[in-house]
Amino acid sequence: MPLSRPALLLRTGSRAVQDARSWVRAACEEIDRAELTECAEFGVSELVSNALFHGAAPVTIRMRGTVDHPRVEIRDASTEPPLLPVPLALDDEEEVLLTVGRGLSIVASVSDAWGADIDASGKTVWFAPAAEIDEGDGVEGVITGPAGAPPRPERLGSETVDVSILGVPVALYKGFQHHFRELRREVRLLSLAHANDYPLAASLSALFGSLERQLLDGLGHGHLSGVIGSGAHRETADLHVRMPRSAAETMRRFLDMLDLIDEFCRQERLLVLARSPEQVAFQRWFLGEYLTQAAGGRPTRWCGTQMIGPLH
Repeated sequence: MPLSRPALLLRTGSRAVQDARSWVRAACEEIDRAELTECAEFGVSELVSNALFHGAAPVTIRMRGTVDHPRVEIRDASTEPPLLPVPLALDDEEEVLLTVGRGLSIVASVSDAWGADIDASGKTVWFAPAAEIDEGDGVEGVITGPAGAPPRPERLGSETVDVSILGVPVALYKGFQHHFRELRREVRLLSLAHANDYPLAASLSALFGSLERQLLDGLGHGHLSGVIGSGAHRETADLHVRMPRSAAETMRRFLDMLDLIDEFCRQERLLVLARSPEQVAFQRWFLGEYLTQAAGGRPTRWCGTQMIGPLH
């Protein structure tokens, strides 16, 4: 069953670590995984300390994944890769924090998997709590999405197509961006932390990467976001972009995968919520415009009443 416990916004100061430990202890009890509590508390102490001393506000903690494979995430607004934490000032009431300052080696020893995922707006350092502390070196962490390095665009080449996407509703497009980022991130972390249990996650993660590179290439390194941003006070925007013709097949695969992902979400096998009928209609129209025009068809303006049947 997916986890959807609300994130906790942490206050600055030494109490933040104790608040985080209490929160993750309650979260483990809530999902009936008390055997993970000790490792979860140790890992949280290190990562919250690191975020407070070397990251940037706001700092939040949340639990994602599933009951069988819970994942604790510490999010802050810094894009710098995680550094070794330093000790917090302790008083008698906070002796539980004595492990703080021994570094990310503690996180490695209390995790089945751990790492950091960095994007343009900050980083998430995550770990899957183990049932027992590893007395050795623990597992190796994985850092994805290096700071300041967006996906490398692919070269357009000679086979390109000019695509006009007319009447894009700004609100629905922004929702599509958010859904894409959340889904991409979820499958990437699943593929890193629980590859054996989620074999499809690695394939999905690779598909997301390919699609994003092709989109960025054709959209002029963020041109689409710029157009949408300039229309922040408008309800719709017309977009004119150039895409590699080969991207059409990636779009088709992605559309098929979105339907499959929705089914997994409804079966509670993925955390991200299944799309609403309106989101399905918009995404099929938006991505379908690339398919239609790559095949020589003419653009069709969004009218808000597109059918949501199978896309051929």
